[in-house]
Amino acid sequence: MIDRVKYNLIRSITILGLSIGLAACGQQQDSAPVEAEPAEPAAIALSDADIENIVLRSYQYVAMYNVNNKFAISQGGWNTVVPDTELKDHTMQDIARPNNDTLYIGAMLDLRNEPIVLDIPGFDSKYVSLMVTGYDHYVNIPLSTRQGDLQKAEKMLLYSARTEGYNGETVEGIDHVFETTGDFVSAVFRVMPHGGEPERFKRVVGQMQSVKIASLSEFQGGEAKIYSAPAFPPVGKSDADVFENNLLEVMQFVFNHTTFDPDNPIDQAVLAAYKPLGVEPGKTYDPGNVPKLDTKKFREISLQVQRKWLDTLTDMEIQAGLQPFIFQPKGQTTLDALVAVSIIGPVGIPQEEAVYPQTTTTDGKPINAMNDYVIRMTRDELPPAEAFWSLTLYDQEQGFFIPNDRKKYSVGENAGMKLNKDGGIEIYIAAQRPDGVPIENWLPIERKNLVLSPQFRLYVPDLEKMKHWQSPKVEKL
Repeated sequence: MIDRVKYNLIRSITILGLSIGLAACGQQQDSAPVEAEPAEPAAIALSDADIENIVLRSYQYVAMYNVNNKFAISQGGWNTVVPDTELKDHTMQDIARPNNDTLYIGAMLDLRNEPIVLDIPGFDSKYVSLMVTGYDHYVNIPLSTRQGDLQKAEKMLLYSARTEGYNGETVEGIDHVFETTGDFVSAVFRVMPHGGEPERFKRVVGQMQSVKIASLSEFQGGEAKIYSAPAFPPVGKSDADVFENNLLEVMQFVFNHTTFDPDNPIDQAVLAAYKPLGVEPGKTYDPGNVPKLDTKKFREISLQVQRKWLDTLTDMEIQAGLQPFIFQPKGQTTLDALVAVSIIGPVGIPQEEAVYPQTTTTDGKPINAMNDYVIRMTRDELPPAEAFWSLTLYDQEQGFFIPNDRKKYSVGENAGMKLNKDGGIEIYIAAQRPDGVPIENWLPIERKNLVLSPQFRLYVPDLEKMKHWQSPKVEKL
């Protein structure tokens, strides 16, 4: 599309040329035909209910577009693999509610031109999982120690429905073949590093650093295909920024790089919502051919949806109802679950691998940094996790760690904890460590008006015991 300045310049030159030519013929200059300016994109009338429907059906894509692209940018681009060597701290703000109890290996994969092969070692860890997800936020766990994997060296090939020159055929030397739902995916390993065992921690980190990626051509002894990266639409500092600034551009890009199931109602509903807006798989985004939206209203409603789901964090009935459906593959989840996790904390693992129980206060009031708190558990009340558990403290609004000089954000086997003589534990959330409290069990806060959100993580939970286990209450001191 010719931009406005170029268009006006070309139009002026054209009219001037016509005027000179007509004058030479003795005709009146005002009889020259004037080219009409191209029409502005038409505005489209959407009710608040229409906008809310679009926001709800877009949230999983907007959140994951932001998350996956920010991770790719932060680690040097696509088709890169970067392992952690230490636990995350409060400078980690690429994603809400990050982990502080496992290390990550992040492989950001562009599968358009050829498949990518993951070369994976065996891990000396009680818990490891591989999570694969694209812009659609459907979560797949193709490998995990819970399933008996990742204890010996393995090679996995990943591809999408649009990967050039490959259709899922067997490749010699490949142990696993996995079709992703998108062309741009994150393949993320979670690794329990055994932080309380220095030698084992060092060994696990070394194993993490040995994970490699290669194109199928390279794996088979050739050279990787040379290709150019696409023009990615800008990410937003927040999801609301995308809803306001470039929603249609982002969704057109997402649609062109995502596999939609014709029999999946959630997939088909988002396609139906965008078709009247001129956004469909296979099209090229052209701002001159899409309707004008009330972008301020889209931002406003996206923030309303965000607030609604953040407010459910302390509603145990709602959270329990969502639990079986969060971070599940396509066809095994619900729209509510997709929206909730995209807002509360994107990119997690399903309940078979981990659960994320929330906590509430004994007085029913929000947990605020103006006060100090304690969480008490007897031996029989400890979380029923077959691998390990942790409690991590966040600010509720942003989902980030609470900054402190000790870089202490969680209590658990990796970040440190000390059971009492009876096998139970008391965890303190306080501006100053109370007398006699083990330093391992103290989560520091700054005294200010800030709503806090403690969250448990249970890795390989005993789902039968979880039916009866109650998350402990937070008691204000």
